[in-house]
Order: sequence, then C-alpha cells, then structure tokens
Amino acid sequence: MSVKIAVSGAAAEAVDRIIPQLVSDLVASRITSGDGSLWGPDAEEESNKRLGWVEAVAVSRPMVDDIYELRDALREAGVNHIVLGGMGGSSLAPEVITRTYGVDLTVLDSTDPGQVLSALGDRLATSAIVISSKSGSTVETDSQKRIYEQYFSEAGIDPLERVIIVTDPGSPLDVSARAAGYRVFNADPNVGGRYSALTAFGLVPSGLAGVDLHELLDEAEAVMVELAVDNVSNPGLILGAAMAGTRPLKDKLGIVPDGTHILGFGDWAEQLIAESTGKLGKGILPVVLDVNSPELGEGLSDLQVVRLVGDWDDTREVADGEIEIAGSLGGQILVWEYATAVAGRILGINPFDQPDVESAKIATRALIDNPSKPAEPAFVVGDIEVRGTPDVVANVTDLESALFALLSQLPDDGYVSIQAYVDRVAHPELFTLRDELAARAKRPVTFGWGPRFLHSTGQFHKGGPAVGVFLQVLTADETDLQIPDRPFTFGQLIRAQAQGDASVLADHGRPVLSLTLRNPAASLPIVISALK
Repeated sequence: MSVKIAVSGAAAEAVDRIIPQLVSDLVASRITSGDGSLWGPDAEEESNKRLGWVEAVAVSRPMVDDIYELRDALREAGVNHIVLGGMGGSSLAPEVITRTYGVDLTVLDSTDPGQVLSALGDRLATSAIVISSKSGSTVETDSQKRIYEQYFSEAGIDPLERVIIVTDPGSPLDVSARAAGYRVFNADPNVGGRYSALTAFGLVPSGLAGVDLHELLDEAEAVMVELAVDNVSNPGLILGAAMAGTRPLKDKLGIVPDGTHILGFGDWAEQLIAESTGKLGKGILPVVLDVNSPELGEGLSDLQVVRLVGDWDDTREVADGEIEIAGSLGGQILVWEYATAVAGRILGINPFDQPDVESAKIATRALIDNPSKPAEPAFVVGDIEVRGTPDVVANVTDLESALFALLSQLPDDGYVSIQAYVDRVAHPELFTLRDELAARAKRPVTFGWGPRFLHSTGQFHKGGPAVGVFLQVLTADETDLQIPDRPFTFGQLIRAQAQGDASVLADHGRPVLSLTLRNPAASLPIVISALK
C-alpha cells in the first residue's frame, strides 16, 4: 500500500501555497540525489554527510541474509529472547518495528537500576543482547554492554556468543569489539541516528527478534519513486508543507493513532521531528496523543493534529485543519523522513544536526567525575522531595503551590514537558500524569522517559522556542547496581543525567520542578491530588 495523505483548513492552505515552490525548486529530486545545498550554505557540509537514508533500502538489502543467518544460529543455540541496549534512534525504531510486527523485543533504553536488573533477570540463559550505538561512545550503551558481559560470564555463558554490536565503521566501539572478537554490524555512517530506522540500527535487532525485514524494506521501496518525483501529489512534500508552512505557524504537532495498525509510531516520529527542527529558537514540537487526550478538546490555535488512520477512504472528510495519513510502516517511515527534511528547508534550519544535545552530556560527565550529594530539597511532602529552579520553589512550602508556580510561568503558546527518570517497566502508571497535567494546564504536554528523551526531544527543549516548563520525576530506589569497571553505579548515573539536564535547562532560563519519589505507587496519587 502506498502512503495516502489528506489535509484541510490551515494545513491545506499551506500545501497550496508552498508546494508549487517546492516543486519548482526540485526539492524532492534533490533530496533523493543527496543535494546538501537545500538547507543553505551553513548547513551544506553537515547535510552532505547525512543524506544516506534516501538510499537505505538498497544499502540494507544485502545485510538481511547476514541477519537471518545469525538469527538462525542463535535459535539453534537455544536463544529465544533478544534484548536491545540502545538510546534514541538506536532504540525507538526497533521498538515501533517489533511492536507493529507483533515480535518480542526487550528494549533496554534506560540507566535506571531497577529496569536494568529487570532485563537481566528475564531469560538470561536464553538471551542475546544487541548493543547499538552510532558514535560507539554512548555512556548508557557502554554501561549496558558491561553489565551484560558480567552477568553472562557469571552464568557460564561466553559473552562473545551472546553480544552483537551495531555501530558506525571506525567508531571506538567498532574497533574494540572487533579486537575482542564480537560479531559486528556496521551501519551507514552517512545516516544520522534519528533517520536510521531502515539501516542496521533498525534492522539488526528487529530481524534477530523475528521481523520479516524483506517485507519492511518492500514497504519502503514501494513509495521511493513517489517521494523522488517533483509534483504536487508527493506525500513527503505535502506532509512537510503542512507541518511547517501554516500561517501563523502551528508549531505543536499532535500525533494521534486513529485506526492505524502501527504501534508506537508517535514515539519514533517525536524524536525525528523534535531533534531535527528544534534549534535556533525555532521548531515543531511533536506531542504524542491518543483520541481521548485533553488537548484535542481545547481548540488550541497552535496545535496541528495529524491522525494516523487505518483503511483509507477517499470519500472521508478530514476534520477542519487536520492532517490524515495512512500507509504501511516502511512507507510511513520514509515519508516522514522526507517530510522532516522538507520542513527544515521551510523553517530555515539544518534538519541533520543537534547542537544542543551535547550540553546535557557534558553536565552529566561533570557530575560523574566530581560526584556530590544532591542539593537539599526545598521541602518534603510525605516521601516526596521537592527541588527546582528558584523561580519555582522559592518561598513555597507545599506541593500545590510548587505546581502552581511552575504552571504560572507557562506562556500562552507554551508547553509542559514531563521527564520521568523512572523504571518504565515497573511504573507505567506515571504516564497518567500526562493527561492530568494537560487537563490542568490546558496546553500541550509531552512525556519522556529519562534518560532516553535526552537523545530525542532534549534538543528541542534547549534549542527550540523558549516556551517550555519542565516537571522532572525521579525515584530514590534503595536498589542499585554497580557498572563493571566504572567508578559509578547505574543509580548514580541516572541521577547525574537528571541533575545535569536540569542544570542546563536552568542555564537556558527554563523553569524546572523536580520531584523525587521514594515510593512512586504511593506518591503518585498525592501529586495528582495536588494538580487537581
């Protein structure tokens, strides 16, 4: 099935106004040919090195047989469970691919000690882990690799037989893993992490877990010609123009699954769009919603809604101002990648760099290298420790007032970001905070599991429009886990990541409220009650 798209209202006006110029400028064919000059002279050098994703189907085809051969060998050796240690683009694509195909994959994209221990305790004897890092120096994936090597060895299992590496050629991980004798798959170095769904980063863990990779690549290939043609019916041009061309700009993009067979697509698209466009004080903020989300009933003038629908009906009327899109998973991945690149051109930014992501990593490393106790809480409510920027917690002594102080700084065009540095397997109930806060704030609310969102929407938080307010949620679990051959634990690492990001947000003038819950199940009702 090719990808179908329809627009109405402001989105339709933007398409009618912008598409002729995009066609005249040969934007679609120039993206396909790898023309990095599309995004201006300042972006050209980076863009020329980051357009390999347009050829991902052809480049990845020869890899499929190798993936299947390894999958069969692992199964013959008794391996029936695949774990993925990865962050951001290395984890979000395999997660949506395997969920949509109904295949079991444990995605370990956290440094929370409880979540790491949970993965280690799940079928270790019959597990293999894919360690996936583009740079080959990601602290989270390095830590996951070290702990799995230790646990495999202690169980009498040779890590060389159970650890598979995916990384760019020549990366530190590539060099060290090959020297040690690990099985390594190299990805195309000319593809950025968030555009890597159809490269080794998306295909290796998905294929080892049991996904039909030929079908996925066939789905993408089916739309390639359509996306390369400079005409007004090109779905990549239409979606890009609708996302980035409305006047005034609707810079919050609500992504709503509404009948689609694709599971979790919004989480993948969130990173693609936010990290690609959120810079230079500009950007489009994706907001992952469902059909019952409070924001949809608020009539928010800056919220553009795109619905991922199921069976296409040409006679169906699109709700005023909305976008509807349907298609296969492989086709949708490629269309949204094209559309995001097009949106970058319309916005006047480079969609392939991430200049503000490194700041949180630097702050984290500084805290790890010079460990210190967390700052004393401003106050404590039950077992909830409350901290925050002075504009939020100064002269405040109760949780209701602190939440009010945070939301009082939310501008009319702002958003709320919930950042949960929590074991998402053990505490999925924390996600209910999103709807509660959206109902209270009457503004778009995003929800990110930490630290994975640092490799995703973290770029937008610092580089995008300065209209966000931030609610951090942490846990103070008694359980911790030492990272082998490192002078810090997983618990220390995740706390440093939260504190480091909070400090960078504060340096950017963003209001932050941080809640540390010693017993999340008991404390969550207290937080929700304070919101109400």
